[in-house]
Amino acid sequence: MASNTVEPPAPAAVPVAVRHGGPTLRPVGAVLSPAVAAIAALVVHRYLPDEQLPPLTWVDALPAWQHPYPAVLGFILAVSLVLAAVQAVWPYPRQWVRHTAPLVAAATGVVCLWDLVTLKLNWMSQPFFPGPDEVFGGILDDRKILLESAWHSLRLLLTGYAVGVTAGLVTGVLVGWFPRVRYWAMPALKVVGPIPATALIPLVMTLWKDSFFCAVALIGFAVWFPMTILTSSGISNVRVAYLDVARTLGAGRLYLIFRVAIPAALPHIFIGLFMGLGASFLVLVVAESVGVQAGLGWYVKWQQGYLEYAKVYGALIITAVFFSTIMTLLFTFRDRVLKWQKGVIKW
Repeated sequence: MASNTVEPPAPAAVPVAVRHGGPTLRPVGAVLSPAVAAIAALVVHRYLPDEQLPPLTWVDALPAWQHPYPAVLGFILAVSLVLAAVQAVWPYPRQWVRHTAPLVAAATGVVCLWDLVTLKLNWMSQPFFPGPDEVFGGILDDRKILLESAWHSLRLLLTGYAVGVTAGLVTGVLVGWFPRVRYWAMPALKVVGPIPATALIPLVMTLWKDSFFCAVALIGFAVWFPMTILTSSGISNVRVAYLDVARTLGAGRLYLIFRVAIPAALPHIFIGLFMGLGASFLVLVVAESVGVQAGLGWYVKWQQGYLEYAKVYGALIITAVFFSTIMTLLFTFRDRVLKWQKGVIKW
């Protein structure tokens, strides 16, 4: 018997954005967060008294608004307001602005905290912990030397990295493809590979008189081992079905290696590239201490000898930006080469 009970209507679905406080409050807060952080940092820097006494430099002769640190904060404030206005009327940069703005705000907050615990409260005293205004002033003061040092470091890094990648690819393909080579090479790799590159400084200095070749050899060795291991692992784990199909179609050994095995091993090879790049960054600073007369590592050691810690921190900031840019470029190259893996593997 049919029931005459009338079911009550289902409640209307409430959009998630509305349930969490409105559809636009969170995006607006995210977009404006860098401006809010920059204003807070300017207020802290301008109105709190200085407890730390920085050394007298050319920065002290400038008006307060022309100091490097307030100028950087003013630049962040202006750019963030412009981008907030642009993304409100133009949808193309909207997603990028909403994604990047909280990160910029967080970085600005960290710099504000740095200014607070050094210059304002003197919890971390001179000369070892200068404030951001002094550090940015040191970067401007030695901008020419820093640019030249960055160029020398880039040339040395790319040369050593290219040598290590080339050697690692050749060794990895040979070890991964040929069982006889793997039999003899793997024990040697297990013994030689874990040796820190920095422990080889006396050896390379006796082999090459030119300090540049010594540094290249150290970086190349640091890159060679992870590239060899990851490449050989990728080559040896290629699916047998791929090779069988290629052989059925008449492929020879060179075709199997360069057109089947290496493309299939590219995910492993790129992991080796990233690990090798990280190792090269670590070795670069030490490699520049074997007699190289320029470079960011050389600059840090030079300024540390004069207790110019503001310029030391400035060089470290330049080094971080320098290495981050190279890593980002490698990620972009990886995404283009492995475009066929999009949606399959998350990095």
